Amino acid sequence: MKPAMPTTERSPSTQLRKVVFGVALMKKLLVAAALLFVTAGGLFAAQSSAKPNIILIFGDDVGLGDVHCSGGPFKTPNFDSLAAGGTRFEYCYAMPLCEPSRCMLLTGRYPFRTGLVGNHSNPNLPFKTEIMIPAVMKKAGYVSACIGKWSRLSFDPGAWGFDEYMSTRDSGRYWSDQEKHGYVLNGQEKSILPGEYLPDSMHNYIVGFLERNKDRPFLLYYPMEHIHVPILPTPDSKPGADKDQLYTDNVEYMDKLVGKLMAELDRLKLRENTLVIFTGDNGTAKHGVTALSGVKPTTVDGKPISGSKGSMLEGGSRVPLIVNWPGVTPAGKVKPDLIDISDFFSTFAELGGAKLPPGVTLDSHSFAAQIKGEKGTPREWVYVELSGKSYVRNARYKLTNGGELFDLREAPFKEIRIAKNTTDAAAIAARAELQKVLDQHPAGPDDTSGETAVKPAK
Repeated sequence: MKPAMPTTERSPSTQLRKVVFGVALMKKLLVAAALLFVTAGGLFAAQSSAKPNIILIFGDDVGLGDVHCSGGPFKTPNFDSLAAGGTRFEYCYAMPLCEPSRCMLLTGRYPFRTGLVGNHSNPNLPFKTEIMIPAVMKKAGYVSACIGKWSRLSFDPGAWGFDEYMSTRDSGRYWSDQEKHGYVLNGQEKSILPGEYLPDSMHNYIVGFLERNKDRPFLLYYPMEHIHVPILPTPDSKPGADKDQLYTDNVEYMDKLVGKLMAELDRLKLRENTLVIFTGDNGTAKHGVTALSGVKPTTVDGKPISGSKGSMLEGGSRVPLIVNWPGVTPAGKVKPDLIDISDFFSTFAELGGAKLPPGVTLDSHSFAAQIKGEKGTPREWVYVELSGKSYVRNARYKLTNGGELFDLREAPFKEIRIAKNTTDAAAIAARAELQKVLDQHPAGPDDTSGETAVKPAK
């Protein structure tokens, strides 16, 4: 018979000490976990509630066919990269000319409300009734800058709330007569130096603005000088290049400047909390000003589109729109939501935690939710106006204030006119609904469109 194996008898006191030790250890672990959870939650809350920096890049005469990712024939790798890392909206609408567009963007109001219905309109917008977005964002703690084309808008950017500005006045003045017309730097008139390429100088000023304000939320409005006529050589152009090549050079230089700006955001570690938006102020100026630009008609995916800058056709107002905010905006998405450039006003205010101005009728419709990848409440229609003419369009149909109804299923290449005596139920219903919108949006007075300069009030 085998002897029994010896056993170790545990005393009650030993067992009790181990139980007490285990309980104490468990308490410490729970406390540590709770602290970690609170800390992480606090960090997450801080990150999600932080005010984003906002950069709006506004191309001059940049339509759908001028950016590769929206169907243009040019090489624009930096715009394409923004679109691949963010969201591209297919249906964004500006006004057909620059001044009504710029005013609408900055005030969030349609031209018939502000009175700036064309490029010849009275530029003296009243301060009492018009408020621009930098003044709204300032109350939410934002510092702002306007770097680029200011043109015919009244006063200078500082009067409307921008903390810093470097701007040119009037369309094409920098390009057409550099020696006589310089720029304005924070209220001071500056001359362009021999050999100076102003878009490069503007980029350098932007870099300084970013460096000075990297620790506070900022709004940068960047209305670029490219690609307005006349089409002149860039620093990268080769001697003897023809006008088609020079146009390509200007598109590619615009793209290059955007790439340099993104590199600066990365260098300053600002990219993760910066919303970057790119769009244009009207359609491409290739048809109506061929004598000035000497370039070929606008194409998208190799096909000519309907209309161009200054027209009430698709090509006059439909512009590219790219939205990029790393970690927030879904990457590589293309959305069919209707957007117009008045919408930036309410969108920026919502994202920055700013209050909209009381007592002001805004046409702006926030798409902050769509920027974050949410469904939001997309527009049902957009409104376009120029010098007494107007139209409203929904996802399928377009109705002008002259009573013409169009089917846009083949836009931007073709706009199909629908007879007034049509029996198509969908077209009849669309006319009735769109007419209600036009009745509430009476177009402003006629204003002969063009590019004649009007010097803004100081």
